[in-house]
Amino acid sequence: MQELVTRAKALLADGTVSRVLGWKNGDMSFNPEPSFFETEESLAEFVYDGFCGANLSKYMIEAGKRDGKTLVFLKPCDTYSFNQLLTEHRVDREKAYIIGVGCRGKLDIEKIKKAGIKGILKIEGADAELNDETLKIKTIYGDSEIAYKDAMLERCHVCKGKEHMIYDEVIGESQDTCDKERFAEVSKIEAMSPDEKFEFFKAELSKCIRCNACRNVCPACSCRKCVFDSTKFDASKKANTTSFEEKMFHIIRAFHVAGRCTDCGECSRVCPEGIPLHLFNRKFIKDINELYGDYQAGAEVNQRGPLTNFTFDDAEPSIVKERG
Repeated sequence: MQELVTRAKALLADGTVSRVLGWKNGDMSFNPEPSFFETEESLAEFVYDGFCGANLSKYMIEAGKRDGKTLVFLKPCDTYSFNQLLTEHRVDREKAYIIGVGCRGKLDIEKIKKAGIKGILKIEGADAELNDETLKIKTIYGDSEIAYKDAMLERCHVCKGKEHMIYDEVIGESQDTCDKERFAEVSKIEAMSPDEKFEFFKAELSKCIRCNACRNVCPACSCRKCVFDSTKFDASKKANTTSFEEKMFHIIRAFHVAGRCTDCGECSRVCPEGIPLHLFNRKFIKDINELYGDYQAGAEVNQRGPLTNFTFDDAEPSIVKERG
């Protein structure tokens, strides 16, 4: 982490950048949050460890409107989102100085709690530059341990790889943490009967409290004015007042980002109710791959997505296409 801070201070000092976008501790040390640092002194609060899962790409939309260039730290998976935002002309490459940071998988505090570890006071072994295979956890009830890999976010188990898709420089080593099949969860749901599928999603989406955290954190949800915030609609369209409306919000959002979602998993990470929202998006990604050929949003800048690039061999609406 110190190498990141030292480099950030140097870039601020020589005028290369006007501010730094990174992470600082939240209410607890294992709950860091995105933050802008305007001075070298303010970087005393900068942190980077296994709990820094937040994708900073979307924050660059607003950062690009400020004077000067912003230094942003991006993990390998984050760079797909930044590339997609570049493709959609939502961020300005000339206003960003990108340092690709090493990543060995990010941690999920909720997984640790679900493992029965409560009353957490301190967690050791989450340092970004270390390769500890075990997290040592101090709690009000005593000491506990959990394997690092068992505490990783779901998205890290289906990691797209350790290579940064875009950067000005890279600091730190990354690891390929992929040890599960990306579409395994989707395939299980596809194997369900229609009634079973309905009950599965009904149970999950009934937890939604319409906090909009998923929408607000999603890099693909970058509209300046969301239709769900429009005052032209009845208030019931903005609140979890009917079972129909609560489902339509997530379904419409999934359609909105289809072909543009990089599968960064931020929607599921921030959901306070633990709804696996990434399954909607991943289902669409799987369908797009089967209907139009393998495609990864954000792998390249300015690539034409399959839903915006017509060919005569495309699957036609209302026509069932045999999938490979």
